Amino acid sequence: MRRFWAHLLTVAMLGLGVAAYGQTDDVNKDRKDLHKDRKDLRADNKDIRQDKRDVHKDRVDVRKDQRDIRRDHADINKDRRERNADLRKGDKAAAAKEQADINRDKRDVAKDRRDVRADRRDIHRDERDIHQDRKDRRQDKRDIRKDKRDLRKDKQS
Repeated sequence: MRRFWAHLLTVAMLGLGVAAYGQTDDVNKDRKDLHKDRKDLRADNKDIRQDKRDVHKDRVDVRKDQRDIRRDHADINKDRRERNADLRKGDKAAAAKEQADINRDKRDVAKDRRDVRADRRDIHRDERDIHQDRKDRRQDKRDIRKDKRDLRKDKQS
């Protein structure tokens, strides 16, 4: 009979030890998950801030390029008036110089328009990244809440 109780006591102790070890293992896993989720949350916040900075810079670039386009159009109109005046006077050399200025300004306008398109494309992509990062951030916050809940539940039991 003593042997029976000794075996029963030994099995019970081993069972409780394994259960306690398993519970400690769950707590440690929950802590690691919580740490990882908080790290992900910080990374998402950092990405959002960087993308917002990029959007702001791209919007500034768009405004500058649009201002350059307006100024180039004004220069083109002024050069056309001067070219036409030179042609009326019969000064073909001056008219050729004005035409060269017009062509240069047209190339500048085309380049600025390409820049505006590229900047707007960048803005769109950055805003899409911000949206995705916000979704990731929401998911990380949910995971943090779940991990905290699991951690409290594991500590209590």
